[in-house]
Amino acid sequence: MTRRGYGILVPIVVVWLLIGVLAAGQRHYFKDSTQTCAKASTIAVTIVAGPLNYLGLNPKLSCDLPQPSK
Repeated sequence: MTRRGYGILVPIVVVWLLIGVLAAGQRHYFKDSTQTCAKASTIAVTIVAGPLNYLGLNPKLSCDLPQPSK
């Protein structure tokens, strides 16, 4: 990729991530003081999804760990 290509790509990625942060904020993901693996991963995926959140994508993840066998 040329240097000029990065000049266009970087602002697009920054705006994409800012839209994701806005979506996470509108869903009140930053309000709760308890942090769990599931909550942190849901926030991260929401931010990475960016504008797709406004097209109906509502990512939610869980961090269920496998239980050891008996």
